Amino acid sequence: MRVLTAGVFALAGLIFFTSFDTAKGTNIRTDTSLLKLSDLIHERSHKNGELDESNGALRRDIESLAERDDGSTKAEDDKLAALEKNAGTQKLTGQAVSVTLNDAPPDATAKLPGYPEPQPDYLVIHQQDLQAVVNALWKGGAKGIKVMDQRLISTSAVRCVGNTLILQGRVYSPPYKITAVGDPEALQKALAASPAIQNYMVYVNVYGLGWKVEEDGAVTLPGYSGTVDLQYAKPVE
Repeated sequence: MRVLTAGVFALAGLIFFTSFDTAKGTNIRTDTSLLKLSDLIHERSHKNGELDESNGALRRDIESLAERDDGSTKAEDDKLAALEKNAGTQKLTGQAVSVTLNDAPPDATAKLPGYPEPQPDYLVIHQQDLQAVVNALWKGGAKGIKVMDQRLISTSAVRCVGNTLILQGRVYSPPYKITAVGDPEALQKALAASPAIQNYMVYVNVYGLGWKVEEDGAVTLPGYSGTVDLQYAKPVE
């Protein structure tokens, strides 16, 4: 019995020593690996935002140096400027319409007769809702679109995990604001004519999902500042 007791104390001592040696005087409970996944996601999102801003600043520096004397003709410069404008990498100013979508209150109930009481899925904004707005605005002749604080380009993908938006490496929570520069009347007509948005409006009227369309007057959209390289999956060798 004494031998067993001595063995237990020896093992306990080894564990305490190992823990002390690992911690090195620091609080091991705050190690990054122990943080909540949501904390890590928001940390990476913030870092990606900083990198986007840094990338944009470097791009502007390069463009400034290139403008000094690159040997190109005026026609070539004009063609390049038009391509940059269409690509969404330059600022865009014009009359704008914004659409704001938001989750319904968590205690929402059916406001109209004949509809079932809401499931949790009924009360949150989904990827298809955001995509419906973006697609309708493009169809309405939008010259440029911004989702939250980021400009969309041809390779942008609006994706949601649950009711969290992941756009170009950054994470957002509702309410979601989408701003489009173009003819305000044409943009609003396109929104009203979209079958997907008409379906969304049923949930707005029955369960209280958020929906607001506003004319913003003259607005300047930022140029896209992220990478333009296509990223794709590769098979594991």
